[in-house]
Parts: sequence; structure tokens; C-alpha cells
Amino acid sequence: MFIYLRQIFDMILIADGGSTKTHWSLVNKDLSTKDFYSEGYNPYFVDGKYIIESLSKAVPDDLITDAVEKIYFYGAGVHNKEKALVLELAFKQLFSNAEISIDHDLLASCRALLGNEAGFAAILGTGTNSCLYDGKEIFHKVESAAYILGDEGSGCHIGKKLLTDYLRGTLPETVRINFEETYPYRASDILDRIYTKPLANRFCASFSEFVGNNLDDPHIYNLVQTSFDQFFTQLVCLYPDYQKYTFNSVGSVGFYFKDILAATAEKYGMKTGKIIKSPIEGLVQYHKQMIEFEK
Repeated sequence: MFIYLRQIFDMILIADGGSTKTHWSLVNKDLSTKDFYSEGYNPYFVDGKYIIESLSKAVPDDLITDAVEKIYFYGAGVHNKEKALVLELAFKQLFSNAEISIDHDLLASCRALLGNEAGFAAILGTGTNSCLYDGKEIFHKVESAAYILGDEGSGCHIGKKLLTDYLRGTLPETVRINFEETYPYRASDILDRIYTKPLANRFCASFSEFVGNNLDDPHIYNLVQTSFDQFFTQLVCLYPDYQKYTFNSVGSVGFYFKDILAATAEKYGMKTGKIIKSPIEGLVQYHKQMIEFEK
């Protein structure tokens, strides 16, 4: 297997692209891997010029871009060919010799969590997504409706709940004081960042870290629990016979709040399978196996 893999490619890049951060894994011809990170490149929020400038700064100095033969990029916001083309053209500017494959980050989650097995997969990170997977393709998906209309259970959704409570004065006094000692924002600053600045979803999601650091407060704990309840009632429970599937998810929010998430899944009749922070390790293994399969 290893001899064959060395012969089949020089270097390939595999990327898990969220709305906030992209995790890149370079697989060398000796099968060693080197990881690096860049910003997230959701084509609904950033254009090609922004991607090129940002990614140019993130690529390690010792990575010979012309030696990359294949890029497998899985990204948030890749909902159609037009959006995928934004990414493909930008990457081609930096990796001129690479064949580029662009897929949705939800497919990455399926492949990392389930491999070639059928089941339910979800993303709980900056945004939320979910689907049913037949072992090869996604065959049913309930629309998450993105961060303005939906994304229940996501970091953005949790952050919005925290900010709403802060702006309305309903946070417990100790939490409010902690919030004001942690962040320099006044109410007008928060509203300005959300309604007049770019990447409001990232801004809201950034407050999920504060939520995680204050889970011992009942109000904050209930805030997360309510967000996950809404994720199930407004998304997961809409899947036909959803209770026959195991609940699996990737993403930092699901991972760091996995105890609450697992308890919520049980509450709605689902057994918990894998809850992982990042799909990149599973994706690397998946593509290595696919190369061997195609031998």
C-alpha cells in the first residue's frame, strides 16, 4: 500500500474549511503530514481577492506550491458551482499545477465520521449543518437557514443568545461583570459590529468561548441547553425516523459542549456516536483509502 501511494502522487492538500478557520493537511509522498491553518473562506462572506491575500500569508514558507498536485477542499458555503468557482479560481492562483476538488464541508463531516457507512452527521461550529448519508453521498438535508434565520446550536447562535441577554440586562450580575471585564464592548459597539461590519457570524460565534468558561452559572448552562434543544426540535427532529440513527457531529462547539449535546441527543431519543472537534484526521485517512481502493 505505502509503495503504491508514494508512486501515485507527489503532494496533496486536504482542507477542512469552516466559516472561521481552515485546517489544512499536506500529505507528502512519504505519507508524512504537515498541518497549518488559515482563515475560513466562506464564499458568501469573502471574495477571491480576499482569499488569495489571506491564504498567501498562511501557507508555510517551505511549502513548494507548484509541487501540490491535488487539493481536496471541503468548505462552508459551497452550496453551488458558482460559489465553488470562487474558491477554485483563488486556489489556482497559488497552486497553479494542482487539480482542485471543491466540496461542501458537510460531505467532509460525513466522510470523517462515517467513512463508507450510512448514517446521520452534523456540524456544530461557527454555523450548523446536518444530513443523512448513504455511505457515498448526502441524500437528505434539512436546511440550516444560515446564521440570520437559523443555525440553531451553533457558536453563532449561542453567542447571539449571550449578547441578547447582555443587551437586555438579563444576565446574572456576576456574569455581566465578568463579561464587561473580559470584553471592551459597550452596547453600541456590539450593535455596530453586528450590523455595519463584515463577518458578523464570526463575531457572534467568538463569544461561545466566554460561554464555555462560565458554564457553572445556571443561566449560562441553560443558554447552551436551550440552543441545543432548538437544534434538535427545529432541525434534527425533522429527519424521517431520525431516532433510528446514531448522533454524530464535528465542530468545536459540539466538542466543547459535548456533555450537554449528548444529554440532549438522549433526551430526543438518539444514541450518541462520535463527537469530534475536527474532521481533518478522518479526511486524510479517507482519501488515503480511496487512493488504495482505486489501485
